[in-house]
Amino acid sequence: MTTTLERGAPETYDLPTRVSLADTFSQTMTLAWRATVKMRRSLEVMFDVTIQPLIFTAMFAYIFGGAISGDVGSYLPLIIPGLIGQTVLTACVATGVQLRTDLDSGVFDRFKVLPIARIAPLAGPMVADMLRYFIAAVLTFTVGIAIGYRPGGGFAGVAGAVLLAVIAGWSLAWIFTFFGLVGRNAQGVQGISLLVMFPLTFLSNAFVPTDTMPRPLEAFAEVNPVSLVITALRDLANDGQVTSAVGWALLGCAVVVGIFAPLSVRRFKKM
Repeated sequence: MTTTLERGAPETYDLPTRVSLADTFSQTMTLAWRATVKMRRSLEVMFDVTIQPLIFTAMFAYIFGGAISGDVGSYLPLIIPGLIGQTVLTACVATGVQLRTDLDSGVFDRFKVLPIARIAPLAGPMVADMLRYFIAAVLTFTVGIAIGYRPGGGFAGVAGAVLLAVIAGWSLAWIFTFFGLVGRNAQGVQGISLLVMFPLTFLSNAFVPTDTMPRPLEAFAEVNPVSLVITALRDLANDGQVTSAVGWALLGCAVVVGIFAPLSVRRFKKM
């Protein structure tokens, strides 16, 4: 592709038709850095991963602990990993909303004419959002430990659970990235995202055991990607074991990325 510059004497330069894997990685990390700069300048985007874990962990533990498990201490091994899954999924919603906001502001029009990989403008902010998922997971564990949670997996189990939560957050965020690309405005994207987020969260094993649900809901909860991730988080944090649930969770994340990442890139190219 040859482009002519209008200023001064005519000048031409060739844009590469194919971007290497190394260049794609470098460009993605550059745009990830741009997103972290935006986070530092607009700290309100961090509220959902800083304030929410503090409030939700204490609220759910003390309100539902006695009713579901008999006492708060017995409920914490169930609810803490569940809240990590719920908080990370909630944080993913902001990915799509922020993407739609950037699209409406026109900044992505500039990205589309740059000689960069088409996935880089989408994946860059999502890499930066991994910092938000890390903060949410660490804060949830910290509050849980402060109110009596004692993870049987020790430091290694908790670290593995945090890592899995970050991977799951990045994977599930592709769903909401796609919503950000097909939505008409930020409000519409948020509405669609919440309609998906609430069933995925509450029709899962995050807050109650699935065997207490009616059979149709139990069947859905068992195959829900959020349930797979939360089960794996419990195995890692509570028992320190890398079980088959971890493998299923990673497979579920890979399937989500395999479906929604190509859809998002294809949609971005057509815009």
